[in-house]
Amino acid sequence: MSDEAFLRVSDLSAGYGQTRVLEKLYLSIRKGEFVALLGSSGCGKTTLLRTIAGFVQPSAGSISVAGQEVTRLPPDRRGMALVFQSYALWPHMTVAQNIGYGLKLRGLPRAEIARRVGELEELLGLGGLGQRKPAALSGGQRQRVALGRALAIDPQILLLDEPLSNLDARIRLKVRHDISALQKRLGITAVHVTHDREEAMVMADRIVIMDAGRIAQQGTPEDVYNRPASPFVAAFMGAENVMALKGSVKGEIISIDGGPDNGRAELALDGRRLESGPFEARFRAEAAELLADDPYASAPEGTLELSGHVEATSYPGGSWRHAVRVGEAELLVDSSRAFERGSAVRIRIPAEKLFLFNAPDASGPARTSSLNDGRKGRVLEASEA
Repeated sequence: MSDEAFLRVSDLSAGYGQTRVLEKLYLSIRKGEFVALLGSSGCGKTTLLRTIAGFVQPSAGSISVAGQEVTRLPPDRRGMALVFQSYALWPHMTVAQNIGYGLKLRGLPRAEIARRVGELEELLGLGGLGQRKPAALSGGQRQRVALGRALAIDPQILLLDEPLSNLDARIRLKVRHDISALQKRLGITAVHVTHDREEAMVMADRIVIMDAGRIAQQGTPEDVYNRPASPFVAAFMGAENVMALKGSVKGEIISIDGGPDNGRAELALDGRRLESGPFEARFRAEAAELLADDPYASAPEGTLELSGHVEATSYPGGSWRHAVRVGEAELLVDSSRAFERGSAVRIRIPAEKLFLFNAPDASGPARTSSLNDGRKGRVLEASEA
C-alpha cells in the first residue's frame, strides 16, 4: 500500500439547497486502503460518499484520483463504482445479466462479457446461479450480485453505501468477511459508509468518525478504540459509562480527589492532554471489574474505584451485566458472576481502560484530551448547517 494519496478530497464544501453539510473538508486515502466512514444518521458520511461518487456536486473544493481532478466529471467517468444499500438490481434480469450490465453498456463483445461474468460468479460464490433472477436469491446472494456488478467494470475505487444494513445478523457477519477478504485480494481502494462500529472495526484499515458534518477523529481501529480523542468518540466507541470527577495534574501524575462515590487515586498521565480541574471519566462495561464491597480494602495502584449498589442484573451472553447506581449515575458493568440486586459493590477500573477528559465549562466545550490519540493524517473539520 503506497503512502501517497490516491484519492484526495481538498477544501470540500457540499450540501443540499440552502443546507450546508460539509464545509472545507480534507481527506486523503492511499491506494489499496480500506477506509470506513463511521457515524450515526445525519452526520454527513453519506453526503461525503455521494460527493466523491459524483452524485452530489460540491459548492467548493476539489476531488482527485491518482493526481487527476474529477470534481466536475459525471459519475461514470470517475473510475469508481458504488454499491447501494438497496442493492438496486434489475428484477427482470438474471444474475449474469445484472453483473454484466455495465460491460454491456461499454459495448464489450458477448464472449468477453460472459468470461468476465463467469470469473466474478466464481469469485463471489455465485457459481451455478447465473440464470436465476434476484427474487430467487437470498439477501446475501443479492448483495454479492450487486458487488459483482460494481467490480465487473474494474473500478479504481469501490464505494460502499451501508451495503450490509439490510441483511440479518448471521448473514451480515459472513458477507462482511467476504467483502473484506475480496478487497484485500484484489488490492482495490475502498470507502465504506456504515453506522455499525463493529463492522467498521473488523473491515477497515482506517476509520474516519464523523459527527454533525465534521470528522471527529481518524485512525486505525486500534487507535480510535483505545485512544478516543473526545468524549463523543469515546461514547461512540462504546465507553458510554460516564462519571464526573475532580483532580489535578502534576508532572506525569493525575491525582483524582476522593469523593462520596469514589476513592482517591493516582494515575499515570500516559500521553493524556489534561489540565487540573473537573474531569469527565468514561469507560466500557467490559473494561471494569465488579467486586463485593469491602470497607477495609484499598484499591491497587493505578486503578480507580467507585462505590455503588446493584439495581438490576441480566445475562446477554458470555458474562453477567449489572446496572449499578453510583451517586446520580447508573453505570453498566460486566462480571463473570451475578451479584444480587441491592448488593453493595465496588467498580474497579484500571488506568489504561479509563478515558479522562477535561469537563466542559462556561468558556467552551470539553477539550479533546484522552490518551495520545495517535491519529494519522490531517484532522478533518466540517460543519453541518
